[in-house]
Amino acid sequence: MTTGADIQLVVLDMAGTTVADGGLVERAFDAAARHMGVEPGTHGHAEKLAYVRATMGESKISVFRHLFGDEAAARRANAAFEQAYGELVDGGLIAPVPGAREAIEAMRDAGLTVVLSTGFARVTQDAILAALGWQDLVPLTLCPADAGGRGRPYPDMVLAALLRTGATDAVQRIAVAGDTSYDMLSGRRAGASVVAGVLTGAHDKDQLLAAGATHVLGSVAELPALLGGVRDDRPA
Repeated sequence: MTTGADIQLVVLDMAGTTVADGGLVERAFDAAARHMGVEPGTHGHAEKLAYVRATMGESKISVFRHLFGDEAAARRANAAFEQAYGELVDGGLIAPVPGAREAIEAMRDAGLTVVLSTGFARVTQDAILAALGWQDLVPLTLCPADAGGRGRPYPDMVLAALLRTGATDAVQRIAVAGDTSYDMLSGRRAGASVVAGVLTGAHDKDQLLAAGATHVLGSVAELPALLGGVRDDRPA
């Protein structure tokens, strides 16, 4: 059985997990949809928004490939989304989840390697890090392009974190935390022994457990304590 002392690498999601963005994904999607000629209030917009909500945590370019079909259209939509989200970030509309920075620092001080990952493009991830003053908070940040282009629910970013940091010699010594079902799937597929869902973002406890969460926390602020004594929360 894995204990907190066994964990050496922690891979954390950003928006909804360590970063509170107040629904900016949906606002940025509205901007991208208008750019693509899909107006709010239409059936097409409602369908697409429902898909965006259902796939929170997935690589955004993958979402737009599904919504708009061909690659060129997907890239136009994604560029419009990233621009809109970046402008909202620059407008001061994000903040750390309460206790997130302190949790990261506590784990780091305990000797764990912490990596931040996202489904956004690098330019947006960097804008978020700059807005929060987190550029030097962790040794590595990852977006899908850094892991070969595949984001969640693939395990690639978690495994890239292991390969790039060399923080551990076994996937069982990895902990993953996120707010979406796709975060949970990614962590389980990577072989992490701790896959913690948090209730500060997109999905609820039942959704997180159904996707394979080993633990469900109120927020990432509870993660250091969890890793001090791991106990599996899944129903027997």
